[in-house]
Amino acid sequence: MDISSIAPATTIIVIDWIIRIYLIFHVPRGRKPTAATAWLLAIFLLPGIIGWLLYVIIGSTTLSKQRRARQITINSLVADAAKQHIKHTLPDSIRSFTTLNQNLSQFPVTGGNAMTVITDYGAIISRIVDDIDQSRYYVYIESYITALDHGTEPLFQALERAVGRGVKVYVLFDAIGSRKFSSYKLMRDRLSDHGIKWRTMLPLSLIPHRYNRPDLRNHRKLIAIDNRAAYIGSLNLIEPRYERKDDIIYEELTARLEGPIVIHTAGIIAGDWYSETGDSIRHFNTIPQIKPTGSLIMQMLPSGPTYKNENNLKLFIDLIYAAKKTIVITNPYLVPTEPLLMALITAAQRGVSVTIINSEAVDQWMVAHAQRSYYQELLSAGVNIYLHKSPVLLHSKHITIDDDIAVIGSSNMDVRSFELNFECSLVIYDKTAVKMLEKMHRTNLAHSSKLTIAVWQHRRVWDSFLDSVARLTSALQ
Repeated sequence: MDISSIAPATTIIVIDWIIRIYLIFHVPRGRKPTAATAWLLAIFLLPGIIGWLLYVIIGSTTLSKQRRARQITINSLVADAAKQHIKHTLPDSIRSFTTLNQNLSQFPVTGGNAMTVITDYGAIISRIVDDIDQSRYYVYIESYITALDHGTEPLFQALERAVGRGVKVYVLFDAIGSRKFSSYKLMRDRLSDHGIKWRTMLPLSLIPHRYNRPDLRNHRKLIAIDNRAAYIGSLNLIEPRYERKDDIIYEELTARLEGPIVIHTAGIIAGDWYSETGDSIRHFNTIPQIKPTGSLIMQMLPSGPTYKNENNLKLFIDLIYAAKKTIVITNPYLVPTEPLLMALITAAQRGVSVTIINSEAVDQWMVAHAQRSYYQELLSAGVNIYLHKSPVLLHSKHITIDDDIAVIGSSNMDVRSFELNFECSLVIYDKTAVKMLEKMHRTNLAHSSKLTIAVWQHRRVWDSFLDSVARLTSALQ
């Protein structure tokens, strides 16, 4: 045996174990025990340097030095947008929620708003096109996925007409979320050729001061037009089949907004534009302000790695613990953290009617199994679980609490949306909004089957095993 070959191998092994032991102390800092445990298991069970190398690449959600510096300016954009609101005398029943949300995001509650809820894909695109065609000053668009196809062609034509009239048009789309679709290069070229300003969000960069964890994503879906109309919800700007080869078709829910909340929406998009470009856009502060158009009290709550708190998770937990009668959650991906799971179970056990609407159709295998690993606990606690029938995948994301609070947005209810994704939620403190969503609930339930604990307990052992494995990996954040 060549002794000279043993020394380097021994050195590598020693260094590997020194790093692993160091990570035992480093990994748990500022991290939830479940996530820390999952990471340490990965580090020690994966062969060689794979585990700790994986941790170095995606083990931290801290944003790059450049983005952290730009966040200071973004805060001022948010503050400028937040000045445009109508003060309202708030009932004591919602004051704690509005205070929490403002402390988390700086956005105050504002009155004088109106809302229309739209679920038909063609109707959503048509309404957006109409608003763009009426624009005179600016159009801001931010979407996790943006694609050029038969469904979005009218939208692109409207943007081109707007630029031709002298309207300032800005488009943001996620660097990874949009890249995999066939029209990606054609879409970028077309935007550039027609003078539409566009940027990708969170592009991968290996430059140290620009490096961000590569799986951080901007998952927001927001549009703001002329301080007159805004959109928020689950709709990505792509045809409803997402170019899939199977029979899955996505069903969305989007809210069209009017009133001061539009300016708040514009401020969030402007902040993200600054994050990616370093350019400050403030059209929402320089054009004529729109008078109140309705009576709804609303509040924006952006969330993501730029915030010290998990804004959306705190909102959801606070609302669930405050519920007195009913909770209805429609969301395609519900993989609850321990605090969220406890809140749901506790609500059901104290007599609140808790209903979760998921989907039979599966487009993300690992997430689907992780989600199903929680069904047993939820069903045992008395939570009602309904699965929307295939091939429709109910991609809508909204919550109603009792008869007076509704939440609509882009956020899933999983660790990714709580810690890794940039999301945005709209909270509406009004019975009218709840009634709008209750109509959607009834429609969704009519096309869903109720899951019973008896049926669930008799699923295949192999499926149960996969659920458990997926549940473990879901904590690896």
